[in-house]
Amino acid sequence: MPPAGLHLAKIEYMPSYRIYRLKESQRQVFRWAPHTSGATLVKPRDYVEGGSVEAPGVYAAWAALRETEQAVNVGDLLETPTGELFICKYVGFEEAKWALSEEKDPDRATAPLRSSDASLQ
Repeated sequence: MPPAGLHLAKIEYMPSYRIYRLKESQRQVFRWAPHTSGATLVKPRDYVEGGSVEAPGVYAAWAALRETEQAVNVGDLLETPTGELFICKYVGFEEAKWALSEEKDPDRATAPLRSSDASLQ
């Protein structure tokens, strides 16, 4: 038992999810695309890095941001610290994977644009 006045807190690991925002030019395309089963293939060129959020899971991350200007919208991605991707769909979050085969430059194929690079396009 801890001494009087001393409170022990249980420290839990809170993963930080990297957010990738679907470019506005692709939102209507995504909206009208048919629902697919299995992992959704996403193109790095269609996304811009949009910060990060700490949360115990993808739904908690969505809930933490839903009433803010940084809300995770349909088509946006959340990436776990281990590199797993989840895409926000109308039915919830589903697994996603980067579609890298179309890229000719291997350095550009590994990740979407960072927000600082967005002005270059």
